Amino acid sequence: MSALPLRASALSLILAVVPNTAVLAQQTLPQSQEAQMPTLAPRPNFGGSVGNGRPSVFMQVPVTTLFPGAQPDPPVIKNPVQGDPNAEQRGMTYFVNFNCVGCHAPNGGGGMGPALSNNLFTYGSQPENIYLSIYQGRPNGMPAWGGVLPDSVIWDLVTYIGKISNEPSRQWGRTFSANPLSPEVEQVPSEQVSTTDPWSATKTFNFGQKP
Repeated sequence: MSALPLRASALSLILAVVPNTAVLAQQTLPQSQEAQMPTLAPRPNFGGSVGNGRPSVFMQVPVTTLFPGAQPDPPVIKNPVQGDPNAEQRGMTYFVNFNCVGCHAPNGGGGMGPALSNNLFTYGSQPENIYLSIYQGRPNGMPAWGGVLPDSVIWDLVTYIGKISNEPSRQWGRTFSANPLSPEVEQVPSEQVSTTDPWSATKTFNFGQKP
C-alpha cells in the first residue's frame, strides 16, 4: 500500500476518534464547572424572625384596602421588637444614620419623600406593610434596602415609624387662623430636641413658627 492511502486512512481514523473525545470532554467538564459555581441562595436571615421562619408568608401581605366581601384577612406577622423599649431609639438612630431624613425630613415630616408622621401610607400602614416598603423599595424613589439591612434593623425602623406616625389627634399639625382660634402648642423643631416621640416635644404656639 502506498504512503498516500495510508495517510488518508490515518486521517479518517483521527477524525472518527476526535468527535468521540470531544463528547467525553463535554460530559466530564460540567462536573468541574459545577464544583466551582457559587451557590446562590436567599439572604439567610430574611423572614427568619417572622412568619414562623417562612419568608413566603410575606406574599400574603395586602397593599390595598379592597377585599372580596369587604372581609380583610391580615397575615399572621408580628413585629419581633414590638414592646422593646430600646427599639424606637435604635430606629431613630438608623433613620438619621442611613439618611432617611434626606428624603423624608427629620421626624418624618415629609420632603422629597412622603411624610411618615401621619398614618397615611400608600402601601399600607401596618407593620408588615412598612417592613415590605423598606425591604422591597417602592416606585418613584424609594430604594430597596432588603439586600443591605438585616431584618432586625428594618424592624427597628418600622417601630420608630410606627411611633412618629401615631398622631395624638386629628387636629395636630393643621392650620388654624389666629382669630378666633389658634393652637395652644406647636412642635419643637428637631434641631432643638432629639426624641423618638416628637409629638410630646411641644412649646407654646408662636403663630406658625417654622418647625
